[in-house]
Parts: sequence; C-alpha cells; structure tokens
Amino acid sequence: MKNYKRYTITSALPYANGPLHVGHIAGAYLPADIFVRYLKLKEKDVVFICGSDENGAAITIQAKKEGRSPQEIVDTYHTINKKAFVDLGIDFDIFHRTSSELHHETASDYFLKLYEKGVFEEKTSKQYYDEEYEQFLADRYIKGECPNCANPDAYGDQCEKCGRSLSPLDLINPLSTLSEKPPVLRETKHWYLPLQQHEKWLREWLETGKIDGVEQHDPAEWKKNVLGQCLSWLNDGLHERSVTRDLSWGVNVPLEGAEGKVLYVWLDAPIGYISATKQWAADNAKDWKLYWQDEESKLLHFIGKDNIVFHCIIFPAILKTHGDYILPANVPANEFMNLEGNKISTSRNYAVWVHEFIDDFPDKIDVLRYMLCANMPETKDSEFTWDDFLAKNNNELVAILGNLVNRVAVLTHKYFDGVLNGESNRVDWGKIDLEFGKDGFASKVENSLEQYRFREALNEVMNVARAANKYLTDEEPWKRIKVNEEETADILMACAQIIANITILIRPFMPFTSEKMIEIMNLDSDILKWSNVGSNSIVKNGHRINKAELLFEKMDETMIEEQKAKLVTDNLEVDAATNTVPEISFDEFQKMDIRIGTIKEAEKVEKADKLLKLKVDLGTEVRTIVSGIAMHFNIDDLPGQQVSVLTNLAPRKIRGVLSQGMILMAEHGDTLDFIVPKNGISDGSKVS
Repeated sequence: MKNYKRYTITSALPYANGPLHVGHIAGAYLPADIFVRYLKLKEKDVVFICGSDENGAAITIQAKKEGRSPQEIVDTYHTINKKAFVDLGIDFDIFHRTSSELHHETASDYFLKLYEKGVFEEKTSKQYYDEEYEQFLADRYIKGECPNCANPDAYGDQCEKCGRSLSPLDLINPLSTLSEKPPVLRETKHWYLPLQQHEKWLREWLETGKIDGVEQHDPAEWKKNVLGQCLSWLNDGLHERSVTRDLSWGVNVPLEGAEGKVLYVWLDAPIGYISATKQWAADNAKDWKLYWQDEESKLLHFIGKDNIVFHCIIFPAILKTHGDYILPANVPANEFMNLEGNKISTSRNYAVWVHEFIDDFPDKIDVLRYMLCANMPETKDSEFTWDDFLAKNNNELVAILGNLVNRVAVLTHKYFDGVLNGESNRVDWGKIDLEFGKDGFASKVENSLEQYRFREALNEVMNVARAANKYLTDEEPWKRIKVNEEETADILMACAQIIANITILIRPFMPFTSEKMIEIMNLDSDILKWSNVGSNSIVKNGHRINKAELLFEKMDETMIEEQKAKLVTDNLEVDAATNTVPEISFDEFQKMDIRIGTIKEAEKVEKADKLLKLKVDLGTEVRTIVSGIAMHFNIDDLPGQQVSVLTNLAPRKIRGVLSQGMILMAEHGDTLDFIVPKNGISDGSKVS
C-alpha cells in the first residue's frame, strides 16, 4: 500500500433543489466523514471537500414551479443542507457553492484550457425542445421507450431498468417530463467531449490500475460493484458527450458566439471540488495544487452508485486531458438505501428528511449515524426502518455501550468515590476476550476502515464494548468488593482502560458520543489519537472520573409512530424491486371512496418544507388534508384547484396535524400533477 503524504477526500455535491434524506447521508456523506475522522485521528494531512451543486436545468425548473428565482432556490437549500450537515456532525473542511464567483472562474478557465488544446468537437445538431416550457430539454427531462428492453420509462441518458446508456434520440415515442407532451427537434450548436477516444487508457486504468504501464492505483482495493458498472459502460462502448447546454442559469461558455449557453452540469459540478479546494486553501494559507496535482496526494471520491460513471469515467477523462491533475485512487461508491420496503422518493415525499429528523430528535444524532452506518449499503441496497432504529437504540447503544460506561462510572463512585485506583499491571487481561496491542482489536478496526468496510469496523468497535460488558458481569465487582477491594479496583481500572479505547475508536462513527465519554471519564482530549488505540494504560492510577450520566436513553414505540405516519404518501406505495403496485382484488378496490373536491385554503406545515395543510371542500364537508406537494406547486395557485381525494383513508396525525384523507397525484419524472376531471364537476362527485 502506497504511503501518501496527504489526502483529498470529496463527497458528491448535493443538488440544491431540495433537502437531504437519510439515503443521501448513508450513500455519500457519512462514509466519507467516518474515513476523514479516522485519518485525522491518525494525524494525516487531509482536506474534506464538498459544497452545493447549484447549476443546471433542474434548478430553473424548480424555480418556475415555486415562482421564485434560481438564486432564491439555491440559497434556500444551500442553507438548509449546510445546517443539516453541521447538525449531523458531517465535518467538511469547506462546504462551498458552484454559484460562487471563484467556481465560475475556475470552471471557465478549465473549459478554456481543454478548448485551447483542441479537445472538444463543435457540432450543430437537432435537440429536443419543449415548446410549452420554451426550453431545450436536458437528457433526464426526456422519457420514452427503451430500444433495448422496451422499458416505457427510460430516460434520455440511461435506461434504469436495463442500465443501457442512451441518447434522447434513441428513445421511442419520447415525451417531455415537464409538459408530458412530445418535444420537437430544433437546431442548436454545442461542444462535445469524444469519450470514445479515451476507452483504451480508461480500460487499462480500471482493470490494471496502470496507465501506459505506470502504476496509478491498486484495482484490488476497489469495490467489485463499482468496477463492474464501469466495465459495463466500456463494454457497451463510450460515445461523445455534450459539455454545454442551452440555458440561462449556470457557468457561461466563455467563447464568442456562445451566448445563452452554459457548461453542462456534469462537467461543471466535479470542477466544483477543485474550486472548493482553492477557497479552502486561500482561507487557510495552503497550496491547493498540492492536493490536486501532487502524485503523493491520494484523491478519493465518496458517492452513490448513480454517480459512478461521472467519477470513474467522465471526470477522470477531463482530469487526464487537462494534464496537470492526479486521478482518483479509489471511488468507494455505495448502493442505495431503501425505506420501509420501498424506494425513497423525493417527488412522493417518501423519505426521512434529515432536517426534520434533527428537529424531532435533536438528542439522537449519533443514534442516526449509528443506524445508518450499521445498515450502510456498501455493496448492495440496504434498508432503513423505524423499528430497526428503535431496536438499534435500545438493544445495542443503550444495552451495550451505554450500559458499560454507566456501570463503570456508577460502581467507581459507589466504591471508590470516583477514583480509579487499580493497577493495570495487576489485571488479569487474559480474562477479557480482547487482544490489546497493535495486532489486536485496534488492527481489526483499522483494517476494516482502510478497506472502506465501515459496517464491519463499527461492529468490531461494538465487539470491544460487548467483551468489556461480559468481563464486568463475569467478575461481579459488586460481590467482590465485599471480600477483596484491591481486585475490585483492578477490575474497574481494566474496564476504564477499555472505555478509553472505545472513546477513540467510536469517534469516527459517533463523535458526539465520544465527547460525552470524554466528559464522563474526565479524559484529556489529547488522548484522541489513533496511536493510543490498543493501549491498556491510557488511564493512570489515581484518575478521578465524573459521575455517571446516560449516554443514550431508551425509546418506546410511541416515539416512532409519528415518524411512520409521515411516510403516508400522495401516491400508492410501490414495490422497491419491481416498481409496481401490489395487486389487489376488485372487492378491495370497491372499498376506496374517491371524491372530487376543491382546495379552499393552503398553508405550509411548520418545520416541514415538503408538507402543506390543505382545506378541501368535498361538497358536504370541508376536510383538512396534509399533502407532501409543497415543492411542486406555488402555494398561492392552489386555492380553487379541483383534486381527487381518497376520503375513507383512516385519519393520521402528521407533524401534529390530523390529516383526513389523501390527495391522489400522477407522477412523471420529478414532477407531480393533480388527477382531475377534464371538465369541472361539482364537489363531492364520486370517482368510480
């Protein structure tokens, strides 16, 4: 393994058109934060880079939906997401913005460097245009039938069913996802990156870790699912990709005759890592080039699997083409996290939103970090359930780690007035199922972390706590104190030494818990060095610890019932694997009472960006309905809108508001539409 002088760690830039959910955190941000915290405990030179991705067509579309400017949209979500990261303890060295002047300058200069090297091909072509929305369509805003597998909902850049790379012109019967109407072809000029010219060296680099025979990285360290997806793309053959778009919002193409054109977001966003590093370096009197252009720096990208092609094929191609930059040594991408048996869906408001979780559970941040790490989708999709969250808190954190720290603190104060007066050299360490030293439990955790197996690493840390708990139970100091005070003191000293080790080991995963343990055990923060892990003499004889306080508190089922209630969506639930609704009988269908109603009033639900409280007139009564459509409509346009309402859905309290029904919606792409009669009919009319 190469010994690097410094590390450049990036997490995928979150798109600033909506808040973060737990799937985002488990996929790209928590694993990176764990790894960075581990490196910093080892006193490595590391910079942790992220920021908001604030350019592209989706921002302008969101702005149109909400009746706001693109700048207002990105300002809103940059602020929300930055705060969510801070509250979660995701400790970026900088959280930058691609709307910044420095980024625009960096991206423009990068484009010009490639342009001057003759890298791009200039072409005039016909592209799809939405006449109703008066704009050219990005690939993801075109849907149609996949020519390979006949999937009717393939996107213009890729079919998510068969995985084949597509162009919008490949689609059969294409539709704009904005207007749901067939787009028209219009002529436009753009610049293209001929990716097919990079296939040979990309294949060598990915398969052997070398370029022209010179070693770049060790492919054995890469995840098989990541390499597999990359090689699948290469086997299908790479194609040219446009690096510019017709749009008014983004980094302007710095060429004459390119008015109204911006850099395509897939080119613009990765360069955001570089511009963010520049800003961090300027703020901290560092040389940014060392972190991007020095062969002794290790570049790592933490992302979700939907970003693999950009970070393993496209971005490396533009880095190598530039000529001055290092390539990533690894891209430890994660798969997706599902939610309660279904895919997380932002458009259906089917998600656990991070900022809402923080509002509801401000004292359970590390419980969430623990839960997400323990269920991290490292090589296959995983799942978040609220019942598992409850079990992880009560049966693992409270019963194992919390119990260990609490018992040692309580017993030390009960028998020795809070002073650890045992001797480490008198302890029979053989009675504890732990091997100290650098080849023991410390090595197990470190090896797992170095291989990006964070679930395994966390379990190894908890195994240390399990072993200490068992030792404490087996030795029964509450009985031994009656016959041998010295042995009792030694037992508690041994447990205190283990807790000191756990305080360091747990820090990458649960930093707030580590701080609490430092306070309870009255430890000097200087012990927080990885070099101390494995020592059985961190705590010295005569050390006084503070009185016990609970690391974690037990939860009951009522605390998660409201969270489950929030997962009521405005669409029928779909199966995560097949994307189809479960089959029902005709008798079951007849039980549904669907009526036409008219929205009379609309207001936002407090502390819930996605939820609206609607007053809906159903002819004979006016009902309150909570609906997750706030991100899709201008609230002032909703009064007077007719809707279809499932009226006999059992009432549920959502964010403290009793919701008495469900508004039915049609979902297409990232947008929602009301299901309403073609001609207005009287409120209360039955749909059958």
